[in-house]
Amino acid sequence: MDNSIIYLDNNATTPLDKRVLDAMLPYFIDDFGNPSSTHNFGKNSRKAVDTAKKNISTLINSTPQELTFTSGATESINIALKGLALHPSNEKQHIITVKTEHKAVLDTCKYLETVGFEIDYLPVNKEGLIDLRQLEETIRKDTLIVCIMWVNNETGVIQPINEISELVHNAGTLFMTDATQAVGKIPTDIIENNIDVMCFSAHKMYGPKGIGALFVNSESVNKKHILPLQHGGGHENGLRSGTLNVPGIVGFGKACEIAFNEMKTNATTILSLRNNIENNLLNIKGSFVNGSKNQRLYNTLNICLPNFDANVFIGKNKNIAVSNGSACTAALVESSHVLTALGLSEDESLGSLRISIGKMNNENDLQLLINEINNELNTEMVK
Repeated sequence: MDNSIIYLDNNATTPLDKRVLDAMLPYFIDDFGNPSSTHNFGKNSRKAVDTAKKNISTLINSTPQELTFTSGATESINIALKGLALHPSNEKQHIITVKTEHKAVLDTCKYLETVGFEIDYLPVNKEGLIDLRQLEETIRKDTLIVCIMWVNNETGVIQPINEISELVHNAGTLFMTDATQAVGKIPTDIIENNIDVMCFSAHKMYGPKGIGALFVNSESVNKKHILPLQHGGGHENGLRSGTLNVPGIVGFGKACEIAFNEMKTNATTILSLRNNIENNLLNIKGSFVNGSKNQRLYNTLNICLPNFDANVFIGKNKNIAVSNGSACTAALVESSHVLTALGLSEDESLGSLRISIGKMNNENDLQLLINEINNELNTEMVK
């Protein structure tokens, strides 16, 4: 990475770990076989795919057979929600999700509404957390699935997943979570948390882009009752046809192996960096943290600053990578749907910065960002 760039947008994507790249390189040039082929080149690739699946399943405590490789969490979400809803055997027409979900979930649900499904979008409180009693009251006999994000990509707010899954299962309904911001950063044990369906991506944990996974619990969900969205060859047990991205899968597996071994160390280091910049910026009169300060991922600070325009700041500071919202909607100069759901005004939303710290950041990165924010605010005061 260019040393002149201060990269603090790790919730959008992370830089590739050099060890991940080293693991991937042979599968571009030497071991390039198709893993579905029966010759030795193919068998070598298949062995690498199987090893990667084991590493990924170890990280989330699943079996390798419960994982399906996709191009990323967005595709996994589409396969899960559309596949369950549109399967001919499904007779349930109701889905529950949350207003602060990623657009991959919200837009998929909006589509399902156009073909006859009823969707309830639960509100959140000012801390970004759902009301468990309201969730319980919203579940109906014809509720197919409840889909709630584990960690919010904009605020870092962590929903009480274990309590949610217990409530949902007691009501006789399936539970699905978009764990894209959680896997590789915090423990995401699918057995301990009783997860039916889970989606995640490699590029949020120092792995490559373009590869992700869909976990489907073999004890609670029949994969045969998920309608494939892609046909042609029956790959991944018929759920996602297409030649496997072997280098990406190998990188994904390596990233999960590294995360499994280094997650605790990374959490301690990154939390210290996050707390330091947060304490510094909260000294600015009128600033406040968006979302819960207690139930939040250790790497994320979403902060509202007074008399501040996040888009102008980002445009001016070409050497600093921070965000004013989700990477999927960052090109749109409009209020974040997540911050709006928390009750922020348009000015407050547009005056908020998401700072997401990674394992490759240091104190100097954060201090340079603090200096530039103070310069911007001082310039505004002079005007």
